[in-house]
Amino acid sequence: MKIFVGLGNPGAEYANSKHNVGFMLADRLARELGAADWRNNFNALVAETFFDGEKILIVKPQTFMNLSGEAVQPVTDFYKIDIANLIVAHDDMDIPVGTIRLRPKGSSGGHRGIESIIQHFGGLQNFPRVRIGIGRPPANWTVNDHVLSNFNSEDAPKISAALENLVPAVICIFREGINNAMNKFNTRKVKENEQSEKAANVM
Repeated sequence: MKIFVGLGNPGAEYANSKHNVGFMLADRLARELGAADWRNNFNALVAETFFDGEKILIVKPQTFMNLSGEAVQPVTDFYKIDIANLIVAHDDMDIPVGTIRLRPKGSSGGHRGIESIIQHFGGLQNFPRVRIGIGRPPANWTVNDHVLSNFNSEDAPKISAALENLVPAVICIFREGINNAMNKFNTRKVKENEQSEKAANVM
């Protein structure tokens, strides 16, 4: 069994904000896997499906970002899964807009949602992450202003493309594990960047 958690804030006012890219990916993944029936459970919206004969839960915590662990821990406790089978998607200011990074574990990096999950697991950090770049705040913007704002017309297509690429990446995690997915999808992004740079140098 695998549990995929997309982080975000509940409420229509936050639906398209940068902090909600985890929710956006969860919605796309649910559509791809035919998990259309969302139900309220564990302080979260939960959709259930099967993939390659394995049960998959897709979870969107409804606790607000900095309390995400209050929704995630009850789910993993109820189903008694190892946290290595928990995959968490979240926004990341430390990588450029639209860049995707998969990693097998690690610290919170200052992300309040990841920090809350780690705290609720007693400091354990060995669960895979799906990081979606939203870039740093513009000059004179606070972090809160940045993460709670919507994407502008330049960045929105980059995020849409990133989410589209991440659906097969998450499916690859389900099927082959985080290490194989990292080799395929992190490398793919690096190669795309290299090709763009080469093209720019030729022009």
